[in-house]
Amino acid sequence: MTGFDECSAAVLAGGRSRRMGFNKALIEVDGTTIIARTVGLLRERFDDVFIVAGDPLVYESIGCAVVADVVKDAGSLGGIHTALFHARCPRVFVTACDMPFLAADVIGRVVEAGAAAAADAVVPYIDGRLHPMHALYSKKCLEAVESMIRAGNLRVMDLFERVRTRTLDEADFKGLAARESVGNVNTPEDLERAGLAVPFASPLQPPHGRPASQGTP
Repeated sequence: MTGFDECSAAVLAGGRSRRMGFNKALIEVDGTTIIARTVGLLRERFDDVFIVAGDPLVYESIGCAVVADVVKDAGSLGGIHTALFHARCPRVFVTACDMPFLAADVIGRVVEAGAAAAADAVVPYIDGRLHPMHALYSKKCLEAVESMIRAGNLRVMDLFERVRTRTLDEADFKGLAARESVGNVNTPEDLERAGLAVPFASPLQPPHGRPASQGTP
């Protein structure tokens, strides 16, 4: 794989998990939490890995650098902004804390495309939609992102109309589990479909899932 030496990686963990009722990042998959699994996977490929969080103290135990949102309450676009602001490399792979089946080879395909293309953003287009939380962004996107935030436009999809964007469809991921890698969990029903246990827990307690080696998010 090429391009990793010019890329940082950021895990966005600023969401409020309203639909799930508890912190999705702390759901267990294969004996660890989603966010710990994600950080470990990214560290195998990237030298500069960090978490973007609304409350950095929540993730101190992960053993990974954590940075606070530069702009509060700006949603996923604000998370991308913070990732670009803090990344040590000219590009940053951005993912989220609620993607239990993130795959290294699928990430590699995105990073390779970024190294080969004259694009400011590289984003998968799977199942008829874009997946901005499994995408590569150049620091050249910062100006457009900041302009959108100042204007009060927090729609990430609108960013791709303002920067040079390359989309990768199913054919670009032939032989890889791209659909699983880009999938996330938002509700207890999503957990069931992913093969994860739905706990009987209070909204403030992290759930405990059973090991999951198969299933579709």
